[in-house]
Amino acid sequence: MDIRQLRTFLAIVEQGNFSKAAEHLNLTPSAVSQQMHALETEIGVPLFDRSSRPPRLNTAGMQMLDAARTLIQTAEDAIGTITGRKVVGTLAIGSVRTSALSLLPRAVVLLRKRNSGLRIRLRVGLSDALLQDVAAGRLDAAMVAENRDLPAGLRWNPFIREPLFVIAPPGSPAVTGNELLRTLPYIRFRAAVPLAQAIDHELARMNIPLNEIAEIDTISAITSCVANGLGVSVVPDIAVKECSASLVTAPFGDPPVTRRIGLIQRIGNPRAAMIEQLLTDLRTVSGEHASS
Repeated sequence: MDIRQLRTFLAIVEQGNFSKAAEHLNLTPSAVSQQMHALETEIGVPLFDRSSRPPRLNTAGMQMLDAARTLIQTAEDAIGTITGRKVVGTLAIGSVRTSALSLLPRAVVLLRKRNSGLRIRLRVGLSDALLQDVAAGRLDAAMVAENRDLPAGLRWNPFIREPLFVIAPPGSPAVTGNELLRTLPYIRFRAAVPLAQAIDHELARMNIPLNEIAEIDTISAITSCVANGLGVSVVPDIAVKECSASLVTAPFGDPPVTRRIGLIQRIGNPRAAMIEQLLTDLRTVSGEHASS
């Protein structure tokens, strides 16, 4: 077994079939097939179900997938440490769908300036699935909201703590957040995420009668609806800054409510140093609301 075979194996999985993997690696299809047969012969079991077209990973192949990613990363990190070269290879990052997602590309740009050989693979998904993928080694790290029920073996480090604001359409009276919520139609953020739960919890505590006009599951859609005059809502500070309209804003909650987002990784991750660099860059692009 060698790194070249493992890279070819991963290319087949990522590209979807042998032919696309061959094109991606600038190899012939027969060379890709030969490498996989050699890998399967050395391991002693087939990795693909070749009765389907295209061939798909079988149970052994799924197990080999996790091992291949770990072995390649370990080899790349070892070579980089021994030779003093900049880090190369692929850093697999996940993220929940959040208004703070826009911070990740900015941080990645900073990271790659220091590590020009580094490739980034980004996947956006649900928090529970991302936690499982980090725990299983399918992702190196993931950007998720604060979570008190982390699986064993995972560590979460915050990079931003930002306030929430009541937002109202341009031209609305400059009054308190409570008054905006009482007097204008309310657009509820309805999603199975900690931010929505925190907003609903504070609204219940405030006991303000709401004239609910809509339920929407994305912050960007909410800010668009508010900007176009539908009603008021509650969003994080970053969503206010990224909205092109001149929204009327007021602090939400007493004391003001905040939300924290951070990076989660496996304890003992061989790429811990690289993830720490990314965490530092995320704090840099978070500006005034950076958290440690």
